[in-house]
Amino acid sequence: MRRTIFFTAAATLMLVGAASAQQQTTPQPSPAPAAPKSQPAAPAIQSVNVVDITELPKDAQTQVNQIVAQRGDAGLQTLRKSIDATPKVKSALEAKGMSSAQVIAASMQPNGALTLITKKAS
Repeated sequence: MRRTIFFTAAATLMLVGAASAQQQTTPQPSPAPAAPKSQPAAPAIQSVNVVDITELPKDAQTQVNQIVAQRGDAGLQTLRKSIDATPKVKSALEAKGMSSAQVIAASMQPNGALTLITKKAS
């Protein structure tokens, strides 16, 4: 279970980085109106699981920390703003006595299960 959480968190972090890179590109003018393209929609959030990084195996902790370092502050701030803008996620964190400031990674499963990896301030 924890390995699954880690690997999905790692994949999500890579996707967040890719999405962040895409947002920085200059917009291209859109061609003449055409039929809308169908894109796979992100699954709706069905449940929120909050996991502290200390609950992960040591090797997983190291890998998550490396990915977080590679993503940088901008990606982390984007993630935290997204959490704050989603009431269901924000309230799940608050129920655990935490805030988005403690989230370092997130992972969304196809079944709508969102996992947030947190790190307490040191």
